[in-house]
Amino acid sequence: MAIRNWLSAVAVSAGVLVAAGPAVAADKDAPGKALSPFGTLKAASAEAAKAKAEAYLKAAGKYDAAAFDAVWAKDSKSVLDRTADSLVLSNTEAAAALADARKADTSAPTAVPGFLKDPKGDSFFRANVAAAYAKALAGKRVYEEALAALKAVQPEQVVEPASYYFYRAVSEHALIKRDDATTSIVRLLDDVADAPDRYKMVATLMFFDIQNWAREEKDLANIGRLMDNSGRRLDLARGGPETQDIQKKIVFRLDEVIKELENQCKGGNCNGGNCPNGNCPGNGGTLQPSSPAPDSKIMGGSGAGKIDDKKLREIAATWGTLPDKEREKVIAQFTASAPEKYRPMVEEYFKSLNKVYGTSDK
Repeated sequence: MAIRNWLSAVAVSAGVLVAAGPAVAADKDAPGKALSPFGTLKAASAEAAKAKAEAYLKAAGKYDAAAFDAVWAKDSKSVLDRTADSLVLSNTEAAAALADARKADTSAPTAVPGFLKDPKGDSFFRANVAAAYAKALAGKRVYEEALAALKAVQPEQVVEPASYYFYRAVSEHALIKRDDATTSIVRLLDDVADAPDRYKMVATLMFFDIQNWAREEKDLANIGRLMDNSGRRLDLARGGPETQDIQKKIVFRLDEVIKELENQCKGGNCNGGNCPNGNCPGNGGTLQPSSPAPDSKIMGGSGAGKIDDKKLREIAATWGTLPDKEREKVIAQFTASAPEKYRPMVEEYFKSLNKVYGTSDK
């Protein structure tokens, strides 16, 4: 039985609905031909990969026997890494890009090098350097460029196709691309004949994790994944428009959750009808104070609360100009207004703003 069918059968038996479409669909982003048949992708032997890399360098007039042999003498490195290391002997730009990707202390790239996306370039060179480049970036959690590099090449040209699909799946999973990650996982498990056990184990875990993702965007777990992604981007010093858009989604979805809770409170349905002091809206009570509180007082209470999405957006736009004391006051007020179980999410939002603007994390 093909792995895609086995996974579907196991998922169904576990009560998990698996969409069949994405798992068997063609990869619309990959250039070139359609999907390979079941089990036909295999890793090249070290000897075959070395011979092909040598042929490429000789054809390009860049073959240096001593440098080439030194690369292939490093038996502790994977065939993919040695192939890429030998290929970049022909291109100083490629060598520098790959070296930077592997360094832990270098800044994350903001774009994939042009030579990896150039369709006129040699397909064997591009595919293997891209796979090694993406592998290094994924290890640093730079998933956007890792995925872009892999999408630009054909897995059939990679000496370790299992690595191609594994790191593609890891990147898609981290970027919350449900259907794309499912397709890559199934291709790894189904179409790569000799995928390492460690790849298959992790891929299977990712598969079942994805099937448990709720389809509802405002599901709290989905909001949490957005927060994780936002935090990762901020850790990489990516506080630009894309990160800000993610943060806006977080605030918008949190506001939707809170509004839904408020609506549930109407008609005495707040907390199963057991509101503090019987003061549920619609049950003779009110969540509104009888008089406004002083500006310096932080409001307590355990009601559903109200977070003004428009106000949050206005604050986010001017956060970098606010004095520290004003930021502390805003955080306290908005945190207090949220239901207790959602306060950590609101706090996380303001922590993200602090990271964006380089302010202290109060």
